[in-house]
Formats: sequence, C-alpha cells, structure tokens
Amino acid sequence: MKKTLVLGATTNPERYAYRAVQRLLQHGHEVVPVGIRSGEIEGIPIQQGMPAVTELDTISLYVGPDHQKAYYDYLLSLQPKRIIFNPGTENPELEARAQQQNIEVVVGCTLVMLSIGVY
Repeated sequence: MKKTLVLGATTNPERYAYRAVQRLLQHGHEVVPVGIRSGEIEGIPIQQGMPAVTELDTISLYVGPDHQKAYYDYLLSLQPKRIIFNPGTENPELEARAQQQNIEVVVGCTLVMLSIGVY
C-alpha cells in the first residue's frame, strides 16, 4: 500500500480532497491528511502546517498553484516517489522542481486512478 499525503484536506464531504482521503482509506492506503483547518476524516485527524512525514510514497495535491509556492520546499523535502497534480492543481514550476529531484510527476486524478486500479 502507498502512504499518501493529501494536501488540501478538508472536513467538507463535498470536496474532492475529502473524497480522496475516504477512497484511499477504502483501498487500504495509509493517509496523512493536511489542511488549513483542524478536523477529521473517517476518524483520521487533519494535520495543520507542515508535519514531518516519513516513508512517503505519494503526495496528492488539492491546493491550487497560487497557494502551492509556500509548500514547495516542504513537499520536496518529504522525498515522495511521486506527486499527483489533480485537476486544477497543475503547476509547471513545481512539476519541474520535482522532476529535477527524480520525483515522478503525474497529472491526473487520484479518484479516477483508484477507480480504474492504476493508483
């Protein structure tokens, strides 16, 4: 299973980040939800700030490019194997920086990837 940090996690069940945390858990993945407000999803607390996370496989982004810059160094310091840029989060600058560090860049949808078995 792939330990995944979901950046942009929220307690709003209408948001895709919320659904992604749910579906990742349903598929047996360990999830680290990170958002700007406290709360929980499926009993897992949403962490705030830039928590230390080890042995991370994937970062799934649900934060738009205008708000990503503050997270660049943090995200890259976690040394994930890949970063998924969900629709609306595409960011050529961060994508290039990730690729320079041999981090796989996926422009796609976490929910679709899970549903068709290619996560």
